[in-house]
Amino acid sequence: QVRLVESGGGLVQAGESLRLSCVASGLTFSSYSMGWFRQAAGKEREFLAAIGWLRVAGTRYADSVKGRFTISRDNAKNTVYLEMNNLKSEDTAVYYCAARKMLLSLAPNEFDCWGQGTQVTVSS
Repeated sequence: QVRLVESGGGLVQAGESLRLSCVASGLTFSSYSMGWFRQAAGKEREFLAAIGWLRVAGTRYADSVKGRFTISRDNAKNTVYLEMNNLKSEDTAVYYCAARKMLLSLAPNEFDCWGQGTQVTVSS
């Protein structure tokens, strides 16, 4: 079955960096667009970044993370990454990766499968 497993979360100080990883299995990874989302306590799930299954599709970012977060993928490793720099206390949340067959999307309800999430806590 399809499985997405996130890792790399943790507790950091404001201004520091983290790199999240998401390893996919059970799917043809190169045929999927991938996204990162987060959900803070008491809030709705928020889009952060997405990367297309084709290079020409490019990447998309939420305004709240543009310039600080970078999404990338390594199809040989079935892995998508989220590099997060200059972290702020408001970045504290559970971070999820998600996969969508082919077409790039920013909408959570258009993704086909989700990981279990990894906690990121930023102390100020």
